Amino acid sequence: MPQIPSENLRELFDRPVLGGLPPALRDGARAWLASAPAMVECRLPWDVLADTLDILGGLSADAEVLVATLWYDVPALREQVVPDLAARDPAIASLVEGQKAAAQVWALHAEHPAGSNTEGLRRLLLAIVQDLRVVPILLARQLARMRAAGDLPDEERRALALLTRDIHAPLANRLGIWQLKWELEDLTFRFLQPDTYRQLASELDGKRIERERFIERVKAQLREAMVAHGIAAEISGRPKHIYSIWRKMQRKQVPMDELYDLRAVRVTVDDVAACYAALGVVHALWAPIPSEFDDYIARPKANDYRSLHTAVVGPEGRTLEVQIRTHEMHAQAELGVAAHWRYKEGGSKGADRSFERKIAWMRRLLEQSGEGDTLGGGLEDELAEDRVYALTPKGEVIDLPQGATVLDFAYHVHTMVGHRTRGAKVNGRIVQLGHTLRSGDRVEILTAKIAEPRRDWLLPANGFLASGRARDKVRAWFHKLDRANNVQAGREILERELRRMGQLSADLAPLLKRFHADSVDDLYVQIALGDVGPTQVGRALFEEQRPPAPAAPSPRPPPARRSADAGSSFTVQGVGNLLVQLGKCCQPVAGEPIAGYLTRSRGVTVHRTGCAAFQRLAAANPQRVLPVEWGSGAGGYEADVQLTAVDRKWLLKDVTNLIAQQDVHVLGIHSEPLRNSGRVRFRLRLRVADYAQLSTLLGKLDALPGVEEARRSA
Repeated sequence: MPQIPSENLRELFDRPVLGGLPPALRDGARAWLASAPAMVECRLPWDVLADTLDILGGLSADAEVLVATLWYDVPALREQVVPDLAARDPAIASLVEGQKAAAQVWALHAEHPAGSNTEGLRRLLLAIVQDLRVVPILLARQLARMRAAGDLPDEERRALALLTRDIHAPLANRLGIWQLKWELEDLTFRFLQPDTYRQLASELDGKRIERERFIERVKAQLREAMVAHGIAAEISGRPKHIYSIWRKMQRKQVPMDELYDLRAVRVTVDDVAACYAALGVVHALWAPIPSEFDDYIARPKANDYRSLHTAVVGPEGRTLEVQIRTHEMHAQAELGVAAHWRYKEGGSKGADRSFERKIAWMRRLLEQSGEGDTLGGGLEDELAEDRVYALTPKGEVIDLPQGATVLDFAYHVHTMVGHRTRGAKVNGRIVQLGHTLRSGDRVEILTAKIAEPRRDWLLPANGFLASGRARDKVRAWFHKLDRANNVQAGREILERELRRMGQLSADLAPLLKRFHADSVDDLYVQIALGDVGPTQVGRALFEEQRPPAPAAPSPRPPPARRSADAGSSFTVQGVGNLLVQLGKCCQPVAGEPIAGYLTRSRGVTVHRTGCAAFQRLAAANPQRVLPVEWGSGAGGYEADVQLTAVDRKWLLKDVTNLIAQQDVHVLGIHSEPLRNSGRVRFRLRLRVADYAQLSTLLGKLDALPGVEEARRSA
């Protein structure tokens, strides 16, 4: 890290650009610098640091932005003056962290400077930066570095120019900060194509004196005409940037002499009406060129640029471009969104709605691909935070939907990579295939030689795939298999679910119409292809088995329906308040078909209708059976789960973590090793919300490494 004299830093705090800093921070920095070592480490040379702050001052940056820039570039200042920065000023801390995060993108670009993934890197940068004010800080620092790059070695200067071309100049263009955009582009052009740059510069220099004299005559003539028509206007000449000239020559395939806007003037007026009045004066004074008129006031550019552009045949028959805009439009054209430094996310409660729309607009704008003066493809509906930008081991950026897993990542890279996936590493650590990715994660997919996707990847409850695109690829793979294989696979998937839930012997025929299947085999195929989930079938079975409500006896009025007590989760029909409890033998869960049995001393015991103990009691004393329904005030239900697995390190930790992630409460846990088998059995008593939550949990437990069986205890 370079070192700069501490006396230079002390002098910097006396400059007007830092005059708006909070007194406590400014005085604290001065006090430390008074006793600091003669040289202080800085990320930038002294002249580049000072120039960066001057550029931000020209953009009317606020105090938080200036402090964050200084604190990042001179770490010793932050460590000595505000070591608890995050607690004292979270906004400045967020700006500092955003600059640190951007360093990841610079490193990725350095790995592949000639790559074609520059748009992905720009998107990654915007995804990891929380406060958008970081972007103009990065642009100002890069411009200061480019201005000083003439003294760098050729290789280092070229790398800096490539980074500017790929990342910074396009972002400056999208933000509409023209005074940075043009200079960044010109310096990049100068360092990457020095011969072409020198040739164009020499041609322009040879005509400079003559062009300046011509512009002065035009300005005087136009000023007279505006005064004569009572229009208050400021008139100035505008230099044409070399890179812009070169691009226009390439686009139109014409020599420099045939460009209309090498000679240009700008007319700045008070309001929009005066813009069109001034346009009429210009066209009355000189003959317009019809094909060269653009009304960006009526139809602003995508980055909100507004102005009238016209080309005319001016004095001496020479072509001339005239731009007409208001003072407010001019500030917007020069500074872009940096003219609105309030665009920090999460403003005050009374924030202007139009300003909030501006923030959303800028987020969308920055995401767009495409180069040049306009953005291609239209604005997307999703903001940056709705996407995840993960990295391949080679640094390529993969654009995924929010919530995407490593398996989604594999299928996005290539279909066969997804089919052959057997594991993954994220940031060097082995993770499960359902691991959810975050922007900036570097993912390495571990593959097998043979493509063998698993059918349980298709089950939403298992959480392997969040992308519909990836799920379609898995489904297409299984569509290609023959019907017999799909029938067999679907049967195994459903039997596993029904065995877990104690419904293995249930009749599926009543469900065929519900799932639009002509036969049980057709239902199995739908399950195998992921069109129907086994949990859906299980829930439908419970609904089919629910006993119908008894008809009200006649001529007596219908019996009142009373809850057993205020906190009960089910309703007993036709009786008054009774003690009600769940049967310990079967422990029914909300959504399952249930029935009540009136005991001699403990009130009504609620059982699953398929409970063996209940069926024995009902056969012996059918008069004691009562209709029972689930109520709407359930606070959770107890269920016993049995899990058998290979005994391994961290098994219990993985099981309890998964249960916690599913928001299920553990009421009791017991484990016992199975002798001479290397296996262990867990008996868990859980509190779940309903049948669906229990089914999802059992499916996820069954998918844990080493778990052989996870089922509900009878």
